[in-house]
Amino acid sequence: MHLTRDEFAAWLSRYIEAWRSRDPDAIGNLFSSDCSYTYPGGDTTVVGREAIVEVWLGEDDESDSWEAAYEPLAIEGEVHVAIGWTRYFGDGGAVRDEYSNVFSCRFDDAGQCTVFSEWWMRAPSPVDRLD
Repeated sequence: MHLTRDEFAAWLSRYIEAWRSRDPDAIGNLFSSDCSYTYPGGDTTVVGREAIVEVWLGEDDESDSWEAAYEPLAIEGEVHVAIGWTRYFGDGGAVRDEYSNVFSCRFDDAGQCTVFSEWWMRAPSPVDRLD
């Protein structure tokens, strides 16, 4: 199925909300029952809504330990591509890690994701950056 840019943006917002809430229903509602969710590099693929929910809930990302923003970049046929960033905070609220993200998604007629592939690249820390 082809989502409009606005529908895809709304799905990405629900993705962030579900991650923050850690609500199994909110997470599960994003994905089809047979969704394939692939992590960076294709090293790990989780198949099925229940397995995806289990993996998400197994992460220790407390809702106040990160922030994220993702937006549609392109839609070509049934392939939806988003870009964005994720920041994790350390002690005192300082940014501990920052990542650039790319998502590639496909959706069914119900607007649930059937194929999700994620890539990320860690931004250099201030110590790693060259002046």
